Amino acid sequence: MYQFNYVRPKSLADAVTLLDQADDPKLLAGGQTLIPTLKQRLAMPSDVIDIGSLKELAFIRAEGNAVMIGATTKHFDVATSADVRKHIPALAALAEGIGDPAVRHMGTIGGSIANNDPAADYPAACLALDAKIHTTKRLIEADEFFKGMFETALEPGEIIREVTFPHPDKAAYAKFPNPASRYAMVGVFVSKGPWGVRVAVTGAGQNGVFRMKAMEDALTKNWSPEAVASIKAPADGLLSDLHGSAEYRAHLITVMAKRAVTAAG
Repeated sequence: MYQFNYVRPKSLADAVTLLDQADDPKLLAGGQTLIPTLKQRLAMPSDVIDIGSLKELAFIRAEGNAVMIGATTKHFDVATSADVRKHIPALAALAEGIGDPAVRHMGTIGGSIANNDPAADYPAACLALDAKIHTTKRLIEADEFFKGMFETALEPGEIIREVTFPHPDKAAYAKFPNPASRYAMVGVFVSKGPWGVRVAVTGAGQNGVFRMKAMEDALTKNWSPEAVASIKAPADGLLSDLHGSAEYRAHLITVMAKRAVTAAG
């Protein structure tokens, strides 16, 4: 690691002030990405601001037709929440399939979304469920939040406070995980609700999570696995690496979409 200042603010307001005052700060929530990056000397922040212990950011609330989840809420807590299991069981199942128990007890939903790893699970849930990302400055629609690989709409000094997930009528997530990391080689989240039909794909795109418009149109007309069975994602723009070619990932998108629709009922 390179040398840096480590600070643990006592409140979210303190964290915002520290961000503004530091030269080149990094936020630490669960540390599942930042800590390995620091160890490999791939990042050289002036300050690491640890917000992982801020209780005001760790909560799950069911209000009206939505579930609100604080930014530092652990994956394990999302997976085991009675409110999430009742209103959005697909989101609880997604959280339960992230990494291993150690990762689920440390990793946070806000950290995952802010990092926007192209193989992360939560970005697909946000897009498919028409989520709203609340920050210290504004509200950002999920469609506007994810800008590309490891890139989001967050501005310098802006911190995610919570994510609001509206209740879907139907939803499910199907993932083909890398057997070692449990990251998604391809994950497809499907939903049907007041927003219509949405199909979000993670793990496959060179620019990160994206929506499959052709599948959305087909499922709007006929909500069934057969409706997406013949829809093939173009290999152009998909990831190709030692884990799988772009053509293989294109095939998996269709397979996972069928499984997700079947699971959603």
